[in-house]
Amino acid sequence: MKKLKITSLFLVASMLGATACSSSEVNETTSATTTIPEVIETQATEEEVALPYTYGLGTTFHANEPITYTMYFSDASWYPMVETWETEGVFKKIEDLTNVHLEVIAYDSNDYINNVTLDINAGDAAYIIPKIYDESAFVDGGAIVPISQYVQYMPNYVDFYNTYGMQADLKTITKSDGNYYRLPGMWEAPMPDYSIVVRKDLFDAAGVDVPAIEENWTWNDLCDALVKVKAYMVSEGMCSESDYIWSDLWCGNESGQGNGGNLLKMIGATYDVNAGWAIGDGMRYDQAGDNFYFSPTSDSYKEFLTVAHRFVAEGILDPETFTQDDATATSKFFNGQTAIMSINKGQYSSYIDNLNENLGAGNYELYYAVAPQGSVNHSVAGATRLENGVMISKNALDDLGEDGFIEMLRFVDWLWYSPEAYTLIKWGVEGETFQYNADGTKSLLPGYCCGGLGYSATSDDDIDIRFQWGYAGGNFWYGHTLAEGSDAFIPVIADFVARVGEYRETAPLAPGLAPSEDQNEEINLIATPLIDNVNTWTLSFVTGQADIDAQWDEYVASCSGLNAEGLVDIYAEVYGQ
Repeated sequence: MKKLKITSLFLVASMLGATACSSSEVNETTSATTTIPEVIETQATEEEVALPYTYGLGTTFHANEPITYTMYFSDASWYPMVETWETEGVFKKIEDLTNVHLEVIAYDSNDYINNVTLDINAGDAAYIIPKIYDESAFVDGGAIVPISQYVQYMPNYVDFYNTYGMQADLKTITKSDGNYYRLPGMWEAPMPDYSIVVRKDLFDAAGVDVPAIEENWTWNDLCDALVKVKAYMVSEGMCSESDYIWSDLWCGNESGQGNGGNLLKMIGATYDVNAGWAIGDGMRYDQAGDNFYFSPTSDSYKEFLTVAHRFVAEGILDPETFTQDDATATSKFFNGQTAIMSINKGQYSSYIDNLNENLGAGNYELYYAVAPQGSVNHSVAGATRLENGVMISKNALDDLGEDGFIEMLRFVDWLWYSPEAYTLIKWGVEGETFQYNADGTKSLLPGYCCGGLGYSATSDDDIDIRFQWGYAGGNFWYGHTLAEGSDAFIPVIADFVARVGEYRETAPLAPGLAPSEDQNEEINLIATPLIDNVNTWTLSFVTGQADIDAQWDEYVASCSGLNAEGLVDIYAEVYGQ
């Protein structure tokens, strides 16, 4: 039984010797259909000795002459881009080191994909397109480079791929032509993140010792515990019998996407079914049967629905969780009306700040708990080691030519995959914003804070390095080793990650599938109305508007009527190819 260890999963010998090839060999290599190798060998160009830039593993990319590349930027409203990011912050520091000026095209994060899609369809795409979660919609038009044909020119990417054996992971995003079109964020191992945080003071007062039971607790155990907590809160006059003590965020109209969002995703993962944010097209791989099946009509899905509904039926989970905006949910928690909330690592310091403001420091205690088990003991982090990533526009290849294009890729390689750039983008500059401590750890210098790194302000004069200069932002900072990913963890977060690794297993990785363009179209035609139907029924079951036992067969029949079996048949055809 494999636990999720906070160490490298396995080590494959790196093959990083630069191998010269002629221009004709380069053209042949980059025009051929790609297969995903176990180990990638780095390649050099014929004119390597006279390149107009320096690059390499352990070497800062630097262009001999100033150069400009266009790049999209997903501008988050909760830490919006300001002028100082370009004049003295993250973009200025990148330019100082590399001699590359990034011409940033910023779109609000809420409309980022829509605007990028419009530009791509109009033929006006920027060269570098980060923050892409699903590239499928952009593949067939020819506007995006099949980047797997060029990764051999990216030494940092190759080193990570080889060292941590990423072949199986990359196959999961490989298309039917044998190529992948997104440079993903790559993790050494799945990184635990989303879970639940509880008001430990209230649980303790109700006689529930969460740290003592969380290793083996189930969702039903959590519900039993919350029933006790609610009884205590009622007895103390903190709420009434008709009140709910769980009103969650990331599930409603604002961010729940109409499918139950993060909460149903988490519970579903522990029953080995697709749900909430992870519903996708509903298809899931069965390791024992070596086949794909439609998980929303499985017995496991019925179990998942039953346990999720119990929280509502017991008067614990507010059914408005699945319609309200996130601010409504968080305000209830910060005001002491509720006793439990979903959380991710980046939110912890914000929760503390808001609770201090509303309840007062010392008047509460939080505990970042490991999510309960369902029918399987899987971490809700899932199996994949890939995150969102970067597409490269065909405009870059057309405008820059092959040599200039490879030069840009080597800059991209440094920016997204080198340890040097990772530290810069996340922490800023050593001696300016952060320091290395005697034990090798990093910490912000006095006078600085950063909610994204878990550093709350200690005075009104503290400068937030994300607000002021754009460090620790989501456009660049994802993937890398677990040591790098955890280098900002405050003790609370480090302890949570360690407990997940000890208590939960890593889910097995499903085989990668590569449907053809026609198969993809057929899948989408079936899946779109089918999943809309699943989501409607799911929320009705969970909130009690539909009866799981009495109406389950009706629900399954509705999915059959929308050709769920046809979806299974297509997957079987693709998997058997």
